[in-house]
Amino acid sequence: MSVRNQVRLSLAALVVAAAGPVAFAQAPARPSYGQAISLDAAKKVAVAAAAEAKKNNWNVAIAVVDNHGMLIYYEMADDTQTAAANVAQEKARTAALFRRPSKEFEENVGSGRVSVLGLPGVTPIEGGLPIVVGGKMIGAVGVSGGTAPQDGQVAKAGVDALK
Repeated sequence: MSVRNQVRLSLAALVVAAAGPVAFAQAPARPSYGQAISLDAAKKVAVAAAAEAKKNNWNVAIAVVDNHGMLIYYEMADDTQTAAANVAQEKARTAALFRRPSKEFEENVGSGRVSVLGLPGVTPIEGGLPIVVGGKMIGAVGVSGGTAPQDGQVAKAGVDALK
């Protein structure tokens, strides 16, 4: 075996040894898909989210998608930055398609796991939350326009409206 191949093999062994516990860690259980969110329930989520934003004087866009990421309901407060329209929808889709908060991807990137940026459909910014009712994921909400933590707070208020 050449020195070059020995070095490659050694490097590969080091990578596997270092990444082993991370690479093979058990993924947390994700809720099963349920019946898609109804328009009435989506409006209830948006109303509660909008009330939280208004209470804090935050201008945001709110998107509610079904459990497969298709837009069901959308609204945007006056004077919300234009970019928030698309970002809110993409945060909601991220939460729906991957059945987890968009903040989890933000945390992955922040901790150096930038490979998640290569996943199609991932918007790694807090503000997208799955909507789970009776243990089943029925949709997701995405909020944009404030800071990421503000967007997360508004999205949580929307999700909490269905509890």
